[in-house]
Amino acid sequence: QVQLVESGGGLVQPGGSLRLSCAASGSIFSIYTMAWYRQAPGKQRESVATITYGGSTNYADSVKGRFTISRDNAKNTVYLQMNSLKPEDTAIYYCYADIQTLTLYGYWGQGTQVTVSS
Repeated sequence: QVQLVESGGGLVQPGGSLRLSCAASGSIFSIYTMAWYRQAPGKQRESVATITYGGSTNYADSVKGRFTISRDNAKNTVYLQMNSLKPEDTAIYYCYADIQTLTLYGYWGQGTQVTVSS
């Protein structure tokens, strides 16, 4: 059974930084695209950043230049470095991964709260 476990969320002041991690475990053959999404109160879940197995990245316009997604394929882990945080970045952050076991399926983490407030 595959699990995605996130860590690194918390409370930070505007202008501060946080680093989120998401580790996949289980009977995994390969992990293709990995991504971070977020959902603020009263809003739909939105894509924040994606990264392919080869390292190609894509970012939402609202986080370009401030957030960096990376991955360690040997550790089945994806990271999100968040700098210059703003109150509007407050949300629950979820990791997502396309994982090949016996079948190819998309998996979600449980979410981690990020709150940006003074």
